Amino acid sequence: MRSRLLAFLLAALAALAVALATRGGSDRGGARVERVVDGDTLRVTVDGHSRAVRLLGIDTPETHRPGTPVECGGPQASAHMQALAPRGTRVRLFSDPSQDRVDRYGRLLAYVRLPSGRLAEEAQLEAGWATVYVYGGRPVALYARFRREQDAARMRGRGVWGACAGRFHTAAP
Repeated sequence: MRSRLLAFLLAALAALAVALATRGGSDRGGARVERVVDGDTLRVTVDGHSRAVRLLGIDTPETHRPGTPVECGGPQASAHMQALAPRGTRVRLFSDPSQDRVDRYGRLLAYVRLPSGRLAEEAQLEAGWATVYVYGGRPVALYARFRREQDAARMRGRGVWGACAGRFHTAAP
């Protein structure tokens, strides 16, 4: 009985953390996708301004970082993001109280909720075109949820896990 209660309480706390991370954080409201920059970055119009948005908690292979060759799976990660959020798509942006709101490049750091209600981060992880990313030793509030998606994709050999033997930052063949 005691273990069931503990399990219930832990599940309730996890649900609360997820709710706070995606809804209780700062809701930047609606944004419209201008273009996909790469697998983990979008250009959006929010509050009448064009802004770059770096998706929280994930990393994808590079496609056009200066001094870095196109990485294995990079074009596919970008194409998958393009399919998820084509130009004109309305998305919602949510900050995470455990993370900075803007990165050193001036990009907004946000979770991106797609019209389907799904997070773009989860869709990239599920497809195997992203890996969980922790910046500065501070995992995002949705870290455990994201790890489950990543681990499932790895076990199924999806995306980079199959196409590139899981090497997210190696030059494309």
